[in-house]
Amino acid sequence: MNEAPTPRRIKDSYTTGARSLASRSVTSLARTRITPNVLTATGVTLCLVAAVLVPFEDRNEILFYWLGAVVFVVGSILDILDGALARAGGKSTPFGAFLDSTTDRVGEGAMLAAIGLVLARQGNDIAVVFTILAVAGSFLVPYTRAKAEALGLRGDVGLGSRAERVVVITAGLVLAPWGLLQWAIYLLAVTAWITVLQRILYVRKQLAHGGTNGEET
Repeated sequence: MNEAPTPRRIKDSYTTGARSLASRSVTSLARTRITPNVLTATGVTLCLVAAVLVPFEDRNEILFYWLGAVVFVVGSILDILDGALARAGGKSTPFGAFLDSTTDRVGEGAMLAAIGLVLARQGNDIAVVFTILAVAGSFLVPYTRAKAEALGLRGDVGLGSRAERVVVITAGLVLAPWGLLQWAIYLLAVTAWITVLQRILYVRKQLAHGGTNGEET
């Protein structure tokens, strides 16, 4: 009898699939002079443009919410492809990895700030508070992983990583004309903080097992 899939196995499955697809997508690009840093810069620029577009929703909700969602997705995809390009073309550098991680926070933070502005204009104070929590949680999720890896441990558990956050934010923008943006923010904040807690407990478990990955043998 097969063991039921766990959230970790599900995450590993689609993460591996996404990376494989990204690697195939940049095969031709790796033979050009385009560098991963160029993709990184382009991606964060598009995310910033998307953040500027969203607050104009008071002029035309569907147009600016959906346009913001599309631009944000494209920028986020480029941000995924930069790592794949670095691996495929042998162009990985410590600075590139640092830049990629930093710009991730910039693009996502800008979009959440734009959403917070929209929710504040609507007088939705509770959703604004959750937006702030979502920003803090989205910053802490990669921070906990980085600190774990600095200790030689794994810290990649949980379903609130960047890919999932991009999906939730995009879905919230697409459904925003029907009043569902706040619910996307609630989901984003809750999953981010659950992921932070999961990673803290996972690191603790690994340390309790002598610095292993916490799996029973």
